[in-house]
Amino acid sequence: RAIQKGSGTGEMGIIEELTFEGYGPNGVAILVETMTDNRNRTVADVRHAFSKFGGNMGTDGSVAYLFNKLGIIQVASSYEEDSIMEIALDAVADEFFEIITSTVNLSSVVEALHSQEIATLDAEITMRAETLVHLDQETSEKVLKIMNFMDDLDDVQEVHTNAEFPDDFEEEA
Repeated sequence: RAIQKGSGTGEMGIIEELTFEGYGPNGVAILVETMTDNRNRTVADVRHAFSKFGGNMGTDGSVAYLFNKLGIIQVASSYEEDSIMEIALDAVADEFFEIITSTVNLSSVVEALHSQEIATLDAEITMRAETLVHLDQETSEKVLKIMNFMDDLDDVQEVHTNAEFPDDFEEEA
């Protein structure tokens, strides 16, 4: 059965969406979105990632309140700003130049831009932190290590943080 399941020919498990919350170095909030067919494995992997890099898992709601779910649309800078702003605001965008809208209005704003022959570079739903934690070079490296480790886990879909990296931050190779 295990071989059949692994090869995709056997019965498949139920895929669950799970969100984990915790704190990294310097009290940085980290929100991890996963999809898994094995809850126990995923919990163990995420818990290990937090503890390995000096963080700890939190309880449900411990950091989620720090994030807002938004739709973000990026448009090439070659377009005229006034016309993009008019189209975006008419289609219920909240902010501009990186066009920010509610998740409900994301597709209508993208459609409005496309109907005016304005190509979008990217459109996604993401979690954006309301308040940011400013980090120094050393702490930035620690936070980036935990985020990269989490990102490399098979079940992890997205990793969000409220870390604000310094402008001159350079990741070590």
